Amino acid sequence: MQALLDSIKELYTKWKGVAPESVDVLPQSGSERRYFRLYGDGRSVIGTYGANIPENEAFIYFSRQFKPKGLAVPEILAISEDGTFYLQEDFGDVSLLNRLEAEGFAQPVYDLFKRSLDELATLQVKGDEGLDYDRTLTNKEFGKQAIMADLLYFKYYFLDALRKPYDKQKLINDFEALSNYLTHTEYKYFMFRDFQSRNIMVKKDGSVHFIDYQGGMKGAPQYDVASMLWQARANLTAEWKDKLLEEYMDTFETLIPSGSLDRIVFRSQYNGYVLIRLLQVLGAYGFRGLFERKAQFLTAIPLGLRNLKEFFENQSLGISVPEFKKVLDLCVSDEIIQMFTPIQATDDTPLVVKIKSFSYRNGIPADDSGNGGGFVFDCRGILNPGRFESMKYQTGRDKEVKDFLEQQTKMQEFLDSSFDIVDISVEDYIKRGFESLSVSFGCTGGQHRSVYAADALARHLRNKFKVNIELQHVVQDAKNWVNQKPA
Repeated sequence: MQALLDSIKELYTKWKGVAPESVDVLPQSGSERRYFRLYGDGRSVIGTYGANIPENEAFIYFSRQFKPKGLAVPEILAISEDGTFYLQEDFGDVSLLNRLEAEGFAQPVYDLFKRSLDELATLQVKGDEGLDYDRTLTNKEFGKQAIMADLLYFKYYFLDALRKPYDKQKLINDFEALSNYLTHTEYKYFMFRDFQSRNIMVKKDGSVHFIDYQGGMKGAPQYDVASMLWQARANLTAEWKDKLLEEYMDTFETLIPSGSLDRIVFRSQYNGYVLIRLLQVLGAYGFRGLFERKAQFLTAIPLGLRNLKEFFENQSLGISVPEFKKVLDLCVSDEIIQMFTPIQATDDTPLVVKIKSFSYRNGIPADDSGNGGGFVFDCRGILNPGRFESMKYQTGRDKEVKDFLEQQTKMQEFLDSSFDIVDISVEDYIKRGFESLSVSFGCTGGQHRSVYAADALARHLRNKFKVNIELQHVVQDAKNWVNQKPA
């Protein structure tokens, strides 16, 4: 990480003429790219590192084509000689998803969704003009090959992981039929490819701006609309989806050369692209969750399945794909949804999970429940933030320490494995009516790593199981008591 920091600072210095005043390491997203916020001269910019140079080149090319047209994308400010680092305009750290989660289905949030779709239509049509699609990452067009790739992604990383029988050849035949049907769309413009509320940044003035469109290609505009309106985490209401689609079509119709839109055909193919997108997302959840064992993706699978079930029960594809329909029936069955839905504690659930952070200097905390057992995880294999002067007197609850553990250590991998083990017992204990489970995290001083890990597990178990938690930071709580004790 230090080498990346040095390189991004060097690029900033070369661009600005002076070194940045400070640099923040931003949380890593689902990709392997790393992001930084660099401050100086009263403003901030975003620095990006990506080892995939063609991906960087695609993003930079699109940005430099779109920005002069007044489209809602960042300006590219500087690029390193080897093409692995670049600086771009900073739109802040509030996404449309953040606004939705904070404010709910309020009118100002609806207005932001509408504004985003208006800007999307403009990007799709105006951005397509004069664009060289040979500069894209892989396929120049989202045609049959790309559609088949999304369907197979779902098949291999989600469907096959269920280990349920189906006719593989008949399913492939249906995939072919659906791909052919969707390929022959009347409208093809620039396709963002991953248009979702997390990739839409909202500035304080209410303007919306787009990031992460490096996977763009020529394709059906319906795909991007489907991606946004059916994003599982956003969980938009049916009323919002229908109204926003109509308003998007109003805007899109004013931009296309013909000035006339066949809404029946557009909607029919939109439904097909909703299905493609929902399945592609399930494939991604399956890969990241079932194969890479990342907890946040495992917990997202039930959301994706319920999203698919809602679509499947209320929409028609306009094409006969019988084996595909059988597979979808299987995926949205109560059995499969229940398989991925964690058991939830109720007001009558007696289980209390007692989570502690501690210092190995003082020994492992005793379990006073009378049951014994439980888990003790040793965090000392994680690089200690306390070795660095700036964090020496901070704790695992301070921002600098949390950023360090999340961005510069293997803490998340450590936690993912710990969560997997603890989850098994929590689920079983809830079912069997047990009253107590002890989980402790230890490190050298009980100050940084163990505190962070204990907080993370408490948050994870509350979110996943709604179970009661007793959280104690043995060393830190004792220090606070001493500090607060009257003289």
